[in-house]
Amino acid sequence: MGEVKLVGTWVSPYTYRIKWALKLKGIAFNYIEEDLCNKSALLLQYNPIHKKVPVFFHGGKPICESMVIIEYIEEIWPHNPLLPTDPFERAMLRFWIKYAEDKGPSMWMVGEGQHKADQNSLEMLKIIEEKALGDKKFFGGDNISMLDIVLGLGHWLGGEKLLEAHKLHRLHVWLKNFKQVPVIKEDLPDLDAMLAYLRRQREMSPATH
Repeated sequence: MGEVKLVGTWVSPYTYRIKWALKLKGIAFNYIEEDLCNKSALLLQYNPIHKKVPVFFHGGKPICESMVIIEYIEEIWPHNPLLPTDPFERAMLRFWIKYAEDKGPSMWMVGEGQHKADQNSLEMLKIIEEKALGDKKFFGGDNISMLDIVLGLGHWLGGEKLLEAHKLHRLHVWLKNFKQVPVIKEDLPDLDAMLAYLRRQREMSPATH
């Protein structure tokens, strides 16, 4: 099927999306850590438009953008599916993926000091909890789906404490369950280490005016 490589960085949730998808499917891959403060020739050559990670290689061909990559992985390796087999259910899951992608990190920005923004963020999370998750263990039912992978972003944004504090019980249980799945648990960045690293990066960056 061709060699599989992933260029990413350990602090990027979008890199982990690809790692998780590959590991859930049991696909072996070579991982190349990228220094975004000193971007490599490889990154600049194969993602010249955005110059961002992740960049995925299959058989020497590069693919960029995390959701495009995950869809590709799902097509090439359909075993251990990340999307439902039923066309309607698959369409509904893609609807919620688009909803989550459109809202992005703003969905988790509760407690940022602006009342209206807080209310909007809570409303988004309540919609996801009630309409997409319901009473299921994962958004894919008993198994992790593409939507679970997308919403794994919550780990980077203090999701467990946020969900517990605002009594979003089902989402709180979901995130805890998600983080206990072995292939997820073994590959989650430590939040304190990540925040310390990002602080150092900001301190090292030259001031701009």
